[in-house]
Amino acid sequence: MEYTFPVTRTTSPKEKPDVNALGFGKYYTDHMFIMEYDEGQGWHDGRIVPYGPLTIDPAAGTLHYAQMSFEGMKAYKNPNGGINLFRPDMNAKRMKNSNDRLCIPQIDEDLFVAAVKAIVKEDADWAPDAPGTSLYIRPFIISPEPSMAVHPASRYWFIIILTPVAAYYEGNDKELHGSRIWVEENYIRAAVGGTGFAKCGGNYSCGMIASEKAKEQGCEEVLWLDAKEHRYVEEVGTSNAFFKIGDTVYTSSLTGSILPGVTRDSTLQLLRKWGVKTEEKRLLIEDVLEAADNGSLTEAWATGTACVISPIGLLKYKNMLYGMQTGIREPEMDGWVITL
Repeated sequence: MEYTFPVTRTTSPKEKPDVNALGFGKYYTDHMFIMEYDEGQGWHDGRIVPYGPLTIDPAAGTLHYAQMSFEGMKAYKNPNGGINLFRPDMNAKRMKNSNDRLCIPQIDEDLFVAAVKAIVKEDADWAPDAPGTSLYIRPFIISPEPSMAVHPASRYWFIIILTPVAAYYEGNDKELHGSRIWVEENYIRAAVGGTGFAKCGGNYSCGMIASEKAKEQGCEEVLWLDAKEHRYVEEVGTSNAFFKIGDTVYTSSLTGSILPGVTRDSTLQLLRKWGVKTEEKRLLIEDVLEAADNGSLTEAWATGTACVISPIGLLKYKNMLYGMQTGIREPEMDGWVITL
């Protein structure tokens, strides 16, 4: 199905930021996409409007009970001056899974992708072209419906906003330094049967306390362990984790408490294409640290849309530091890119 959306262009275009000083999520483009859902009518009135504040009732259930879902994607300016989207169909599928878990009405995958294409095309001139930069895309669903009752809403907004960004971790676009990662053994991010596999705000807010703890320990991020035994490696706060031990690359299996990352899936496909042995399994933190000690752990990295592929240099666990060599390969992405 072909989708078209009316456009109301801003009368006050913003000054575009310096592409060499973007940071991450500091600047937002001139327009946003918005579509409404009403029970009995479905999704309707998708449109592009000037970027601006939302008017929402203080009693909106989203504010009180966190019924919301979101996605994270990127658009890249290609050498010919066009814009590339990376595997947007995967984000559409993942949002459907998140919505199922959170009792949010489904959005047709083609509609999702069409909306992303439309807003990116409208603000394509915001896509930066400096090395290591991109146009970050944030689709999300919230409900403006006022209610103090704990039940799914009957009205929703689907919104997409855009922000030109540099590397999520400062320095990743300049050198392949390895991040320091704090291994968290007390707090948990998600448990099997919960919302760990979904992309929703609550998964991130509950992790902030461990992130602050990591910073106090001189680390940039958190490596989460499983909720039950606190022994099995799960994921990094913003991304999935990979470890090359011997001749095999390991990452956690999708146990239900781990986000199925698009970059994770892409990395596994590329490694297998290159003939690298991979294994998705529950990996004991003790085995990772032993491999670091005996030298068989030669590479470790985190993968995610925001952080891309970020080398891990050190793990800090129980006040001990464990180091490893780091490396990275240029990805081949044939068939995964959609050019607008």
